[in-house]
Amino acid sequence: GVQLVESGGGSVQAGGSLRLSCEASGYTLSSAYMGWFRQAPGKEREGVATIDSVGSTSYADSVKGRFTVSLDNAQNTLYLQMNNLKPEDSAVYYCAADYRSYISSPSPAEFAYWGQGTRVTVSS
Repeated sequence: GVQLVESGGGSVQAGGSLRLSCEASGYTLSSAYMGWFRQAPGKEREGVATIDSVGSTSYADSVKGRFTVSLDNAQNTLYLQMNNLKPEDSAVYYCAADYRSYISSPSPAEFAYWGQGTRVTVSS
């Protein structure tokens, strides 16, 4: 079956950086639509960044200019580079994938496969 395994979360101070990884097995990410989502306590899961099968990316306004999503096809791994982290970025981060090459409205419900999540804590 398809497995997505995130890693790279942790605790950092505001202004710091982290790189999240999402390694896939049983599925070729280069043909998929991928996304990073996050969920803070008491809040709904929200989209952070997406990347489609041709490498086009999109970002939530709150992370534009600070976060970068990328895909290493050779490693079949999705990354999220997070710079200049803020306390409000604290959440559990999830990667998600879908077999479609493009999703026009990438809400969480549109994605078929999910990782287990990795926690990011940013202190002020």
